[in-house]
Amino acid sequence: MELDQVAQTGRLTAAMRARESLRPDALFHDPYAERLAGGAGDDLLAEFGDNSTISVRTKWLDDQLTAIGPEQLVIVAAGMDARAWRLDVLRDTDLFELDRPEVLRLKEELIAEPARSRRHPVGVDLAADWPPALLAAGFDPSRPTVWTVEGLTQYLPADAVHRLVDHITKLSAPGSHLLIDVVGQSLLDSAPMKPMLDRFAEMGSAWQFGTDEPEKLLADWTCEVSLFDAVGNSYGRWGYPEVPRGTPGVGHGYLVHAVLSGG
Repeated sequence: MELDQVAQTGRLTAAMRARESLRPDALFHDPYAERLAGGAGDDLLAEFGDNSTISVRTKWLDDQLTAIGPEQLVIVAAGMDARAWRLDVLRDTDLFELDRPEVLRLKEELIAEPARSRRHPVGVDLAADWPPALLAAGFDPSRPTVWTVEGLTQYLPADAVHRLVDHITKLSAPGSHLLIDVVGQSLLDSAPMKPMLDRFAEMGSAWQFGTDEPEKLLADWTCEVSLFDAVGNSYGRWGYPEVPRGTPGVGHGYLVHAVLSGG
């Protein structure tokens, strides 16, 4: 099954998760990652090389989900994410996966076994009006929800990112959680990133959105913002110095745990 270039990055992500899972000091074990990566993911890994970004992000999200223990979870741009199959904490969770229908079908073909959670695949175009499809699949907006948005926002234009956040906010009951990674504009502008970003653009998966103020993007939420450097070093998987946020000339990425209060 042919996927577009942005969707193919999910297979690269799976290849990186498979590589991490083989380490003696692995941060997590994803028994499905190798088959989800396939030859396409391995080829991309050979081109771009392995790095710790995906391992850190995966571990952080796993830890957050384990701590929260969601009863209702929406994985936005689910791609080759296998948490519905591999995380025990999601065994009793109503889990909704949003992505293009062909991506969800390919994942189901590659795994070919029942998920641990109550999984609901919802085939949508995330750049269009996707909430009606989610509601039709049984999503209950009156229940507190955990949302994950992983490795997505940098591929969208700014207006689409703001529209995505607006949809999530409107569908969220008080007490909902949003777990999201955000690329800083400082990172998009950094010279060391240019060769990789140029290559992604050539492949048709250009990075478009970045912000160093995720709190403003999530203005309706109470945000705990962590620098990628700090989280990576806490896991022993980074090796770069922790430079304060806002330091001129230094690019940052952010991991954000946001909670919606009020009602």
